[in-house]
Amino acid sequence: MTLWLSTGLIFTFAAIALILYKWWDIRCIGVTPVHTLTFIAILFTSGLDVGLIMFPLTEFAGYGDTAANPEYGFANPLAIEFGFWAFLIWGFYFLTCFYFAIIEPRVGFFEIPVVKVINNVVIIGTCAFTAFLLLSNLPWYLPQLGDGETVVPAFYAIVLASIALAVYSSSKIKYVRILSVGSSVLFIALIVGMWFRAFVLGQGSPSDFFGTASMLGGYFTNLQHFVLPINDYHEFYLFWWFSWSIMIGQFTARFVSGIRTWQLLIAMLAIPSIAIGVWFSVLYYYHAEGLQVAAFTNIAMISVGVLMVVNSLDSLIRLYTDNLNLTAQRLGRINYVIFNLVALVGLTMLFQLDFLRIQWVGALVIALYFGCFAYILLRRRSEVAAIDSSPEGNVLDFHKVEMAD
Repeated sequence: MTLWLSTGLIFTFAAIALILYKWWDIRCIGVTPVHTLTFIAILFTSGLDVGLIMFPLTEFAGYGDTAANPEYGFANPLAIEFGFWAFLIWGFYFLTCFYFAIIEPRVGFFEIPVVKVINNVVIIGTCAFTAFLLLSNLPWYLPQLGDGETVVPAFYAIVLASIALAVYSSSKIKYVRILSVGSSVLFIALIVGMWFRAFVLGQGSPSDFFGTASMLGGYFTNLQHFVLPINDYHEFYLFWWFSWSIMIGQFTARFVSGIRTWQLLIAMLAIPSIAIGVWFSVLYYYHAEGLQVAAFTNIAMISVGVLMVVNSLDSLIRLYTDNLNLTAQRLGRINYVIFNLVALVGLTMLFQLDFLRIQWVGALVIALYFGCFAYILLRRRSEVAAIDSSPEGNVLDFHKVEMAD
């Protein structure tokens, strides 16, 4: 699995370099373009899930224990955490977003029946894994509802409600947009609240925050260590990111609103990474100083985390139901909700029982990468070589919207 993953990573970064070399300055326009800020909000909230909120405080200690984990000795725990979540790996999303906005309309690889089936199996499986992560981490964040280790009925109820809300939200695209913007605002509010408590109301000062944030430089000075897997746990993260990459690119590509390729790269690598870097810096200060997370703050973190799960799930549910023509309009809203709720709850339980693993899903996505590249070389090489703009239909629709504005 390590060799397969490493080959997939090298291919991904090489493909990004090729895109930048050949199509550096073309305008990227999706089928339903939105404001750039809205696009970034959709990208950020669709491309992340509850792990962003829940994982760091549980992982910093392990990254700092270099006696038990000497492979982490090249950088500080904050830089390691940032490397697992930010910057370079968002290049996966840039690659797939560009592909689905610019290349796939000329290639049609994901319209091949067997590929379409595999792609939607990946999407549905990753939806279920997202719900499983929420379920498995709730005991740590809400120990007052149990013993801090066991999944109790209340946690199943929270996850069930999250899936149900996501399914309902996915039935209309306007709900997806509202949730994306809303959860982004709430996440920023959570960062501001925890920052204010630590660096204004607490013993810390703004200079302490900047001192902590400066530790992120350890990531950029050791970037080469993050290109290939560091250990098994890093492999888990990388397979997880691969499992998300095609579907997030497919979903977000429709919203790209005429920005240049290089601007899209910056938007997808830098802007989410700034928010993640600030958030992780605040959390690391809490960890390093032994600050207790107040009950109200803990509830706020859980609420934002659950909302991120809902936001991720509704985007992905919308994607696979559109792909399979299992829309609310076709099935009726009640049947639509029941079908997706039963499917996702069932698959979530399979992850809970360890019958499914996200590494298998990520490995399947890497196979789709290679299959797509081979198909282009064998069947669509001249069409791709001739690309010098976004698809003509998207460009015409975009100009109509511009004139209307």
